[in-house]
Amino acid sequence: MPRATFRARGVYSLERAPMHATGRTLSRFSIFPLASLLAMPAATAQTADEKTLPDVVVSASRSEQRQFDAPAAVSSIAVDPFTAASPLVNLSELTLTVPGIAVRDRQNYAQDLQIAVRGFGSRSTFGVRGVRLFVDGIPATMPDGQGQASTFDLANASRVEVLRGPFAQMYGNASGGVVQVFTPDPPRDGFTGRAATGFGSDGQWQAGVALAGGNDRLGGSLDAWTYQTDGYRDHSAARRYQLNAKIVAQPTTATKITGQFNYFTQPLAEDPLGLTRAQADANPRQAVPAATQFNTGKDVEQTQAGVVVEHQLNERDSLNFRLYGGGRQLTQRLGFSGAAPSSAGGIVDLDRTYGGTALAWTRKTTANGLPLQWTAGIEANAMRDARHGYVNDNGQQGALRRDETDEAADYGAFAQFNWTVHPAWELVGGLRASMVRLRIDDHYVTAASPDDSGTSTYHNVSPVAGVVWHAHDTLNVYANLGRGFETPTLTEVAYGPGGVGANLGLQASTSRQGEIGVKWQAAGQKVEAALFDADSHDEVVPVSNNAGRTVYQNVNGVRRRGLELGWRGTFGQAQQWGAGLGYTYLSAYFGEAYLNAQGLQVAAGNRLPGTARHSLGAELTYRPLAPLMLGVEARADSQVYADDLNTQAAPGYMVFNLKAGYEFRLGRTRLYLFGRIDNLADRHYIGSVIVNEANGRYFEPAAGRRFFLGLRASM
Repeated sequence: MPRATFRARGVYSLERAPMHATGRTLSRFSIFPLASLLAMPAATAQTADEKTLPDVVVSASRSEQRQFDAPAAVSSIAVDPFTAASPLVNLSELTLTVPGIAVRDRQNYAQDLQIAVRGFGSRSTFGVRGVRLFVDGIPATMPDGQGQASTFDLANASRVEVLRGPFAQMYGNASGGVVQVFTPDPPRDGFTGRAATGFGSDGQWQAGVALAGGNDRLGGSLDAWTYQTDGYRDHSAARRYQLNAKIVAQPTTATKITGQFNYFTQPLAEDPLGLTRAQADANPRQAVPAATQFNTGKDVEQTQAGVVVEHQLNERDSLNFRLYGGGRQLTQRLGFSGAAPSSAGGIVDLDRTYGGTALAWTRKTTANGLPLQWTAGIEANAMRDARHGYVNDNGQQGALRRDETDEAADYGAFAQFNWTVHPAWELVGGLRASMVRLRIDDHYVTAASPDDSGTSTYHNVSPVAGVVWHAHDTLNVYANLGRGFETPTLTEVAYGPGGVGANLGLQASTSRQGEIGVKWQAAGQKVEAALFDADSHDEVVPVSNNAGRTVYQNVNGVRRRGLELGWRGTFGQAQQWGAGLGYTYLSAYFGEAYLNAQGLQVAAGNRLPGTARHSLGAELTYRPLAPLMLGVEARADSQVYADDLNTQAAPGYMVFNLKAGYEFRLGRTRLYLFGRIDNLADRHYIGSVIVNEANGRYFEPAAGRRFFLGLRASM
């Protein structure tokens, strides 16, 4: 049997021996049990086949492995911040050919991106919910299940991983999918520096610098970036600044300590609000009068620090520890006055503190002479919001209408295993127990505003089981089953029926998921396919009301089923051509009829708003010369409904983008000049919808034809 050896970086290196039955190369510890929390940084070394297919992942198993060997539908997106032919501001720039995930750029930095995985998260009208977000193993999703992707450090990322299917449930509350961003460790043998700038249509401007250096024992990196835009639409300007630091210490060969610090501020993010279909068709750049009257938008500042410790106890046992904390201050101006006593006000002022810790123990052993690995761990995360609401007096802060302290906490314990029961077969499974508690302490109590204080606690046990058949060196087949849950967020329990009071009676949504997948790769080509099915009970559904607030209710029988296909490869003389394609068929619908807040019946079979039945992303690149890259991209979505009644819809569309990049040198400095034209045909289309928007303004138009030019320098 092959023997595992421990490398200084804390990652197991695997010796391989040929299998007698199939000829497949066997990794004794090829798949680590799925740990829900702590992900190790990426290795810098690659095997020969990984140099052509850079697909190392950790999302579906805590130790590093090839995406090809992962026992789940997981995609690894390699990011080169120096040669990427885009500004690397939004996650939507990187997920074009990844099946199963929809990332919609709303052209609205006050509301963040819409991110959905297999239909989970598509109904969110703010931030990201239903999908867990992580950066270098630190959660970017709060304990109540709501997260923000705006703080991702994409301009200094090394890869992005997207985990889909049942195994995502092991990440706890609101894990319809998992998105993890990884940044590189500092160099261990010197100093590197990089600077970048760029500009584009609609007043876009970006600039940044990244510095890193170190040795075998200690290294550090620092990067700072800014992005500004006047916005495609009226009243949609934004400015954001970001500072990130990372320190990696390795006092012994058995211990690695990674410290992180992140600062993000967005002092300007105007909100143009949604448009009706007629308004979007007449002038997609316009903002409704309420946007300027109430100066709708958001100002936010966030600071976070964390540490991850990886320690190898002996040849078999290892520990992984995480500790993090931060603060977030937000002011958001909404598009209504909030003057009525029953309303909580049109300006939200929030001061948040949050943090968490986790510990995982891993053991590598054998059973019946074959590899067995298991992990056990615990975690705790908490947040506390001091929340105030005021009347929006034509953009100015008016009378107090809301004063409360909101708290959310989640606690989890998990155990997971991976057992090679036969050289060609592996069993994987796990169990996670979770508790989530939401609490509201209402300090604004008057005759017209009764005490809305209360607590709601949710418990859940999520089992996951799967099997992997390593049919051949070039072919893997897997199947998984699991259960998960998703609690309401603090924002979703804020308003009861009629838009007043709290809604702490909302239940957590539970889901049963299954998938069957196949992965094949050979001769520079990689193909993946998966069939999936998910059935949700007590789905949390947004329902509009007359007070201008959104309240939520539970409905049963929500189904999400579909097919994912992905392909990526190189071909032609000297591999000059590269291509990728991701296609998703998603049938997401209400399996049972229900009554909404207006007493109207939503029919069984109605499609889930915010989901496209067909989604396609494709990319083709050509390198006629080594330093020159030319490329074309295509993106297409079918019709997307905007409301539960399926009376309003954004039409399907297909758009094309062009891009180019050229690398050259000036002395010892490497330079990279790139440019792109998005929406080449200047097509007018709806980029995203605001699900069940109270005023019927469901539609957020996408940008027309626009360009971006950038220059990066590295030494």
